[in-house]
Amino acid sequence: MTMKTISLQLGSDAANLKRSEIRRLIGLAAAPGVLSCAAGLPSGEHIPVNEFRDCMDTVLQRDGSRALQYGPQYEPLTQWIFEFMRRRNVDCELEQVLITNGAQQGLAIISRLLLDRNDVAVTEEITFTGIQQVTAGRGIQVRTIPTHPDHGADMDALEKALQKEPRPKLVILIPDFHNPLGVSIVKENRARAAALAAEYAVPIIEDDPYSQLRFSGKPLLPIISHDRRGLVFYLGSFSKMLAPAMRLGWIVAPIDLIPKIRALRESLDLETSALIQRSVAEFIHRGLLEPHLEAMNATHGSRCSAMQSALEEHMADVATWTHPEGGLFIWVTLKEGINSRQLFKEAIERKVAYVPGEAFAIQGGHENTMRLSFCNLTDEQIHEAIKRLSAIVHAQG
Repeated sequence: MTMKTISLQLGSDAANLKRSEIRRLIGLAAAPGVLSCAAGLPSGEHIPVNEFRDCMDTVLQRDGSRALQYGPQYEPLTQWIFEFMRRRNVDCELEQVLITNGAQQGLAIISRLLLDRNDVAVTEEITFTGIQQVTAGRGIQVRTIPTHPDHGADMDALEKALQKEPRPKLVILIPDFHNPLGVSIVKENRARAAALAAEYAVPIIEDDPYSQLRFSGKPLLPIISHDRRGLVFYLGSFSKMLAPAMRLGWIVAPIDLIPKIRALRESLDLETSALIQRSVAEFIHRGLLEPHLEAMNATHGSRCSAMQSALEEHMADVATWTHPEGGLFIWVTLKEGINSRQLFKEAIERKVAYVPGEAFAIQGGHENTMRLSFCNLTDEQIHEAIKRLSAIVHAQG
């Protein structure tokens, strides 16, 4: 017998929050035989399964039950993160590092730290759906700025957004290999972003899960390296560097706010798995991280080039696209009048998948865009996927 439930009044967060549309679409894209350019995942063949298994076995043999108990964040991993940030010219202290269950948890924590319902936050007009969930999904008023395909988030627009009343209480930017756009904020604009935060006393979340996935060009220092007022909250992640299922990331935040951030984090899930922390630390200690990233990025770069070539061959007359130097994504803009969501059902029927761009548009629109990921198909599969996609687009256009 099915029990009839009582109609309950939901809290504001639950009432406003919507599940990511991308999760539903990726479920369809996972059907057998589909050439999927949809999922934002690092290449599966480069996930270090055997190496990580060895590291985990070592941790369990060495540390025994300590690796499976509650406990404080693992000091050797915290120390590595601190040194990693210092190598990137970030003037921080060890106590400013807080380990999290991925960068998304960091977004949720800092959103709760700084924003109340109906406050104003500034985000990019097109952005990662997780950023939408911790802003508009919590009843926050979102003021958007455009993102330029060559130099990233528009700093002139950001300054205007900071000047407008009511003043924002938070800015969220993706500095490197933007999800979904694939673009990066250029060097001079990183310094300007930090300067604007200082001038208007508005903090920035620098959401940076992708910077270590560079396959061409020169590395850029993060926005937080230019921060002199303690107004930039940096979010890093091992989820894209090693494996998404690890759900392991970190926050670098002003030291006086760490106790509040720690309390907020504990209210969510207490702490991060000791086994995962210790195993990742062992992986790094063995010197495996750098060669792993080098091999994975080389594959990603080759596949990005393959997708660029296929787009040039099959879709140059109906589309333009971004040219990333790293990350996982290419953003495609189709001719006006071509609706990528309307094409999606036919694409699945023809065994090819992508994410319609409007899923990333906070205030709607951008129906003629799509996000493509190049990481989990071979060069030959990429060419075939773009060929199929081109046939569908040309039929509508």
